[in-house]
Formats: sequence, structure tokens, C-alpha cells
Amino acid sequence: MDLESVKRLLERGGEETESASIDAVSNKVSFFDRLTLQGIQVDLIEPGRLVCSMKVPHYLVNSGNSLHSGVTGTLIDIVGAEAIRTVGAKTTGIAVEINVTYLRSIFPTDEIEIEGKVLHAGKAIGVVSVELRNKKTGKIIARGRHTQYLAVSSKL
Repeated sequence: MDLESVKRLLERGGEETESASIDAVSNKVSFFDRLTLQGIQVDLIEPGRLVCSMKVPHYLVNSGNSLHSGVTGTLIDIVGAEAIRTVGAKTTGIAVEINVTYLRSIFPTDEIEIEGKVLHAGKAIGVVSVELRNKKTGKIIARGRHTQYLAVSSKL
């Protein structure tokens, strides 16, 4: 998948486009993923690195009025998977492990920056580091690592 296709996929909230096909099994985007991605903008995309930003919408906050931890995990999952595509992986595969360290809160209308960096992209495993930062202050909100099995195609 080319870099422009990755950008279109994210900014359309996971909808299929003519040039960006979504793998039928591993990359179907759920309603929750689409809801999470509404308003996301791709600021930088290059091989091995993807930087996105978005304002925190009111519908993605928890009872404490801060970005819901599940949304943070979903952003790490999606941005991490799409970062793997920037290095030429044909599929983002299946998550083997996602870990998240939550460092501080972010609130509605604050803008966040989500940066995914590919640490390793082999034949079978991809590993990505993802950080969420307050775009105004630069302070890290959460840091995660996403490991994926890259669904090697069978030779049968």
C-alpha cells in the first residue's frame, strides 16, 4: 500500500476507497474504530513513521471528562497498524501484543498528536512504538507498543 492510500484510509475513518483496499479478514474497521477516527488528520507520513492529530471530541471521554483509556488503546492499535503499512507490509495482520502506559489526561477540545514509529518490520512480525502527546504542550499523554503478526500468505 502506498503512503497516500494509508493517509486516505485514516482520514476517511477506515472506509474503503478505490485505491486503498482493506484486507477482508484482518483489517475490517469496526463502528467503534470509525467513531474514534472521526476528525483525525494525517500531518506527516513517510516510510516507517506516521504522525496524526485530532481534537478530542466530547463523545470519546470518560466519566472524568478525559479521553477514554479504551480510545487511547484503539488509537495506538490503528495508528500502529497503519504505520506498518508505510514500510510496504501488504497487511497489518493480527495484534499479538499491545501495551499502553497512561501518563496524563487530555480533555475535550484539546488537540492530540499521535506518532507511530516502526521499530521492526520482518516477514512475520511488525513492532511499532506509538506516542500520544498534547499538541500544545508536547507532554506525553500515553505511550504504547504494538506487535503484530503480519499474516504470512500460505505457499499452498
